[in-house]
Amino acid sequence: SVFYFDHNFLEEMIRLFRKVNTKETIVGFYSTGPSIRPNDLRIHDICKRYVRIPIFCIIDIRPDRQELPVKAYKVVEQVHHAGQAVTRQFDHVSTQMGAMEAEEIGVAHLLRDINDPTVSTVMSLIQGKLNGLQSLTEKLLTAKKYLQACAEGKCKVNTEIVDHLQTIVSLLPNLNTPDLVHAMIVKTNDMHMAVYLASLIRSVIALHDLVNNKIRYGEDGMQDNDEALAQEEEKKEEEKLKDTGNKKDGGK
Repeated sequence: SVFYFDHNFLEEMIRLFRKVNTKETIVGFYSTGPSIRPNDLRIHDICKRYVRIPIFCIIDIRPDRQELPVKAYKVVEQVHHAGQAVTRQFDHVSTQMGAMEAEEIGVAHLLRDINDPTVSTVMSLIQGKLNGLQSLTEKLLTAKKYLQACAEGKCKVNTEIVDHLQTIVSLLPNLNTPDLVHAMIVKTNDMHMAVYLASLIRSVIALHDLVNNKIRYGEDGMQDNDEALAQEEEKKEEEKLKDTGNKKDGGK
């Protein structure tokens, strides 16, 4: 229940910040979380002196997180039991991350110098899909814990959340239908055929390049001996002709 919030220092920083950049405005405060703490409401009350509706932002600095590391909240009042009790709680605010033009140019220059030949485009796509599936697994586990808490009476049922979960379940395909199973098998076979053809074409092109290299450089990776000897003889003859011409000029 103890926290330290140096608002005098923040007031001085705000005053200096406005001298440097007047286009940006301060909308709230942030914390590294990674979850909401009870003292965050008290910090919110202090920030209301400077901002009418402070936004509380949690920056998750853990490197193993696959989702967006930023979450934003605002304080809303909720009435319970026919107006007898009013409580305050944090409600989610939609968040969108972006960068200034100067930052984008700087990052582009940094990425240009990074060249990792071991990482291909296909590997990056696969890694992106794996990260997406891991994030989906975490969200499903969170929904499972919420539903279990509601069933056990530990948490109040939110009709909006239940509606969204019902929509998700309704959109899931019914795999017990033979037509749908057949359609999914056909689609999967078509995708596998495309992958097989792409691999086959890539192998044929690589084999064609190998044959061309052997024709050009020989079996042992060097040029044919006859061609090399012929080139050496031509060079020797040219040198002899030059030497003969130089001697004649010297005799004159």
